[in-house]
Amino acid sequence: MRKLVYYIASTLDGFIAGPDGADPTGPDGFWPVTGDYVQYLAAEYPETLPAPARKALSIEAEGTHFDTVLEGRKTYEIGLKAGIADAYPHLRHLVFSTTMTKSPDPAVELVTSDPVTKVRELKQEDGKDLWLIGGGELAGVLYAEIDQLIVKLGPLTIGTGIPLFGRSAAFDPRIWNLTDHVVLEGGAAFLTYTRG
Repeated sequence: MRKLVYYIASTLDGFIAGPDGADPTGPDGFWPVTGDYVQYLAAEYPETLPAPARKALSIEAEGTHFDTVLEGRKTYEIGLKAGIADAYPHLRHLVFSTTMTKSPDPAVELVTSDPVTKVRELKQEDGKDLWLIGGGELAGVLYAEIDQLIVKLGPLTIGTGIPLFGRSAAFDPRIWNLTDHVVLEGGAAFLTYTRG
């Protein structure tokens, strides 16, 4: 069975974006994108880099972790505002929304039904794991379905913003087992946790 993996960048104080929800790695972003961080992503998780970054870095590797990316409408719209209707054409790309009526790109699947039901269906299919890119609101809805967390922990705090599991996640304490960790010279840590 495929796993749902929440592979996400977080600040030390648990935020995945600033209060405005803008891309923290974008031109006006606050995320420290160091050379070793980009090299590690390219080597270990090439499928998680968006198409423009893959092109700029001459990455053609398929990747070994994920073949499907899941994201909420607000996260998807960050790419749309930048003129990118499908940031991950090398992956099956699903966008969850209750307000969108049509996908802006024929390769991007719009899911308007219950996210939990859809993820349970996807887990039963053959293939690599499912990458939950965010946002926090969708992660909160799918909280009980997440099998693994891979937190790209940045060496910074921002004080406030969008929490890892959104602002409306239910109180539901869970134990996670640290199964892998890599700390880069630039200060970022990749922490892999499997549900206990």
